[in-house]
Amino acid sequence: MTDQQRTGRPARRPAPHLRSAAGAALLAAALAAGAAGCSGGSGGGSSDQQSNAPDQLAADPLTAVRNAADITGRTGSAHTATELVTESAEKKASFSGTGGYDYVKRIGRLEVQVPPGAATTGKIVEVVLPGTVYLQNSGAKVPEGKWVKLDVRQLPDGNLVSSGATDPASSAGALRGAQKAEAVGTETVDGVSLHHYRGTLDLAKAADATGGRGGDGLRMGAQTFTVKDVPYDAWLDDQGRLRKVVEVFTFAGVAGSKEAKDQVKVTSTTALSDFGKPVEAAEPSASDIYQMKPTESPK
Repeated sequence: MTDQQRTGRPARRPAPHLRSAAGAALLAAALAAGAAGCSGGSGGGSSDQQSNAPDQLAADPLTAVRNAADITGRTGSAHTATELVTESAEKKASFSGTGGYDYVKRIGRLEVQVPPGAATTGKIVEVVLPGTVYLQNSGAKVPEGKWVKLDVRQLPDGNLVSSGATDPASSAGALRGAQKAEAVGTETVDGVSLHHYRGTLDLAKAADATGGRGGDGLRMGAQTFTVKDVPYDAWLDDQGRLRKVVEVFTFAGVAGSKEAKDQVKVTSTTALSDFGKPVEAAEPSASDIYQMKPTESPK
């Protein structure tokens, strides 16, 4: 796949598929026809790094936030609850999901509930790896039980919001690009003392810091989202592990428009717990992958 395909295509295609907030979870499926034959999801990036010293929260807020992804990755795995709310001038939709991510195997699985009004009903099951996303129940033309395989470089947002959730590796990895961090205070949640930070992040810098295929989705989002200084709130524990992060992404619902009325805001929330507890996630077998024709739409 050429650099032109990676960098040129998203600019032409995001708005038509992202225009409806209620249909945001179907963006990845809607682009499946154009992505047929590619391979790739999101991953833990440099979370493979190991250290013999116990992890602890850095005193400097910016360092603490930037370190969160790697420290969280060294826990081995985490379970997650996600929420994604899309808001435009006319519509608002909310998606919720549960799942987990195995940082050792670099694979995660999420089940996302689709709100009423979307073309797909029930839930979308998503399996993510660095550079690749598999979707089940992604469109009416995909046979029941089959999966669609996509390369995140074919998705304008890099799969940060298009399937109704930001996968745990990408939501944490985005913090590697933190540019500002302010210590808001300390909060106790479920008996755990958490340090609350607020600031902005740069997805392009996060992609560079993550590296490899794990950075591809972040890089695509950096090209597509219209607000480059992405606002975030992050909650870290005393070990520096990420417990919760809220990130706000914005894109143009009308191609090329910078007017406020044409912007769509997506608020993504990822909460992590049960660090080290095994996560059940596996790549679908080749026989379960639905091969779409180049001109076929899954809807």
